[in-house]
Amino acid sequence: MKKFFYSQKIAPYVFILPFAVTFLLFWIGPIANGALLSFQDVLKDQWVGFKNYQRLLTDKIFLKAVWNSLKYMFGTLVLLIPFPMLFASLLNSKLMKKPGFFKSIYFLPALTSVVVAGTIFRLMFGELESSLANRVISLFGLAPVKWLKGAGTGYFALLVLACWRWTGVNILYFLAGLQSIPKELYESAAIDGAGKWKLFTKISFPLVKPTTVYVLTISIYAGLSMFLESYMLWRGNNSPNNIGLTIVGYLYRQGIEKRAMGYACAVGLVLLAVVMIINLIQLKVTGTFDKEAK
Repeated sequence: MKKFFYSQKIAPYVFILPFAVTFLLFWIGPIANGALLSFQDVLKDQWVGFKNYQRLLTDKIFLKAVWNSLKYMFGTLVLLIPFPMLFASLLNSKLMKKPGFFKSIYFLPALTSVVVAGTIFRLMFGELESSLANRVISLFGLAPVKWLKGAGTGYFALLVLACWRWTGVNILYFLAGLQSIPKELYESAAIDGAGKWKLFTKISFPLVKPTTVYVLTISIYAGLSMFLESYMLWRGNNSPNNIGLTIVGYLYRQGIEKRAMGYACAVGLVLLAVVMIINLIQLKVTGTFDKEAK
């Protein structure tokens, strides 16, 4: 038996066996079961074929949830890719004193519970004049705003919450990528007269591309799968005119609140397809597939 496990042909399969079993049981299995349920009306125990998917195409609330999720994803990509990269570059520079302290401060929000953070931000963006957001805009002579009842202001509140929570995490990702770049490259370029901007655009930015692709990939997934932040910000899954409803929120509404499990499975599979398509496109655009082919 010992020779069997120590065999060069068998050992690799033994090492990947735990991952393969976990992958089959907790990923492939649930997806296959969800796909099967998506063609059924679970409450009536009936096979309905593609009716659940046909309903999605005409469901205005679902389409609004998709639009809300895509808009949120786009906003987080615009804010949570370039700014963390810039802050990481500053932390990696010799001009920054005590970078460890700032890294701890930036990462602290990620350790905060989403429930607690959502509750605090709901109070910050409250309707009363005494709420923090209204007190800030009052300094500029503006009237109080009902932040969580308007589509634009509610979207702004969600983005502020996302930036507060995830900027520090992305900073650490980019900082790890920057610190893997050999210092000799910067020193050689500096000797040739390259300035700070040249060092960033010609060395840092190109060589940190693998980290950028990784952060972009997980940010796309996180943006489209966002639920708990919206749920806590609006104190439930029923925001005014569904301005805070996301795809996962709609899945929760159908599957848990209304117990339409077959329809909820169809929503989940559409979400999976959207995430995969967008990520495959961005991997192709960034040239990741081309490198793998070579």
